[in-house]
This record gives sequence, structure tokens and C-alpha cells, in this order.
Amino acid sequence: MRKILVVVDMQNDFISGSLGTQEAVRIVPKVLDKIDTYDIKDIYVTMDTHQSNYLETNEGRHLPVVHCVEGTWGWELQEDLKAALAGATVVHKPTFGSTALMELLTKEYRSMDSAGEAFSVELIGLCTDICVVSNALLVKAAMPEINVKVDGSCCAGVTPESHEAALTTMKMCQIEVF
Repeated sequence: MRKILVVVDMQNDFISGSLGTQEAVRIVPKVLDKIDTYDIKDIYVTMDTHQSNYLETNEGRHLPVVHCVEGTWGWELQEDLKAALAGATVVHKPTFGSTALMELLTKEYRSMDSAGEAFSVELIGLCTDICVVSNALLVKAAMPEINVKVDGSCCAGVTPESHEAALTTMKMCQIEVF
């Protein structure tokens, strides 16, 4: 079985920067442990990527906190994670869910499916209630017959309550949450 890991937005601004939380800081060791269980060729990393005009965008008007501006410290992967993820496929995304990621994963799935191999996708990262749930639902919509999983212990939301609500939403959409 081909097992893919998607590490969502483990960037400085979401961990200890402008949108950081204690919950995000606490999951870093668990995320590092999870990465160690996958072959680097089977890991995809998303990076929230904004430009200097962020506050002028639709997202910026709704979330007026500058974050993940390309080329800044806040945009970079957290230092330990950057080292652990060297060689992984990186996908820059300007919004919550990534259609580019879905295209890459769907291409991988089709090649495995035509060879008769099983395929699964596991997602971890930040923020459970925004980018993780968005990408998990996109994966499930693009490939409804595969096993899509989310390790809740390797995710953190904007708040503990919204984290739990997102996990419940994903369960309701036939995503395995553990």
C-alpha cells in the first residue's frame, strides 16, 4: 500500500509567530515523530504563502493579521521540521485548501490505481479548523474511495474547541480521525 503524508502549514507564524498558539508549539515533537515513520518521497508539505499585499486580499480583509509572507521568517517551516522535511515535495498555497496539491495526489493515485496498488493519505498540521480540514475535504472529494486519515494528536486549531469541531466535521465526512 502506498501511504502518503501531507504536512500542512507547519510554519513559524502558525507555531510561535503572529498566529501561533501553545497547542501548535506542543504538537511539533509529535509531528517530527510522525514524519520519521514515512519515506521522504511519500511526504507532501503545504506552505501558506502570501505576498506583501496580504491585507488587501479577501482573506486579509477577513483575517487582518499579516502572516506567512513569502521570504519572511514567519513563512519558513519551523527549524526542526525544515530539516526533517528536506527532500519532501513542497506545495505553496495562497489560500486554505490547495488545488495544486490535489492535482499532485490525484496523479499519484491514478498511477497506483492503474497498477492495482492501494493508496491512502494521512494529514497532520495546522490549523485543524482551517487548512487541515480544507485539504482533507478536498482529498476526500477528489478521491472518495481512498482511506483519508487525520491524526488529531498531530494537529492544532485556532482554539481547542475549534480543533475538536473540525475533527468532528471530518469524521462526519468519512475521514478517519484518530
